[in-house]
Amino acid sequence: MATNQMRREAAKRKLERQQERRMQQARRRRQVAVITSAVVVVVVLVGVVVLGSLGGDDPATDPAAAQPTATAPGEPVSCEYPAGGEPAKPVQAPPTEDVATEGTVTVTLRTGAGEIPLTLDRAAAPCTVNSFVSLTEQGYFDGTPCHRLTTGEGLKVLQCGDPSGAGTGGPGYTIPDEPPTDLPPAEGQPGAVTYGRGLVAMAKTAAPNSGGSQFFLVYGDSTLPPEYTVFGRIGEPGLGVLDQVAAAGLAEGGRPGDGAPAAPVTIEAATLAG
Repeated sequence: MATNQMRREAAKRKLERQQERRMQQARRRRQVAVITSAVVVVVVLVGVVVLGSLGGDDPATDPAAAQPTATAPGEPVSCEYPAGGEPAKPVQAPPTEDVATEGTVTVTLRTGAGEIPLTLDRAAAPCTVNSFVSLTEQGYFDGTPCHRLTTGEGLKVLQCGDPSGAGTGGPGYTIPDEPPTDLPPAEGQPGAVTYGRGLVAMAKTAAPNSGGSQFFLVYGDSTLPPEYTVFGRIGEPGLGVLDQVAAAGLAEGGRPGDGAPAAPVTIEAATLAG
């Protein structure tokens, strides 16, 4: 028969077990809360990156695609352009050897909204300029829409270069990333930089070396990770055209601050100077 002492000890052990279970449950709840918070942060960051990825071409991409072969300053480089997806418009891949690393190239985008002159910088991004010149020479950009306009505080660009107009088309090959190293850090945005008004840069997916033919024209300072190759600048007349397009706003059906421009912009022809 259980004595009072035995019952008290049993009750004490039961209470201690209950307290231990409560402590374990509290620890688990704290762990879940921490993990959930971390997941939320990751999801938010991924969402920002996806928004900042500017759509870009979406071919199968080799993350280990070779970077331009390093040489002495001013000497030609070799570039690789791995196959990636079906081309949105028939085109040949650019040459890969003896790619120039000096000088500039002038390209004019003649659009229904006006002419947009571009000055491309071979020293900043030789493989990208090489590809862009090749596509221009083959008429790849002729008759193609600028399918995306962004008007938010942190992202003011017009995106072009997809003949399909869907935002997923490319030339059937990918180009190596040549990320900028001299852009100023974005205030209050660790890890981000400011792509200033007047820059021309390549669009891409979140994957490395995934650019192709899509590019974006920056008409207002934009905050992005320093992952998008800057390969030229927009002339003043072109910035005036972009300002008019931006002022017209977005077509119905897009996301807030992001969608097709209300004033359609089509590159009727892209030509090289000389």
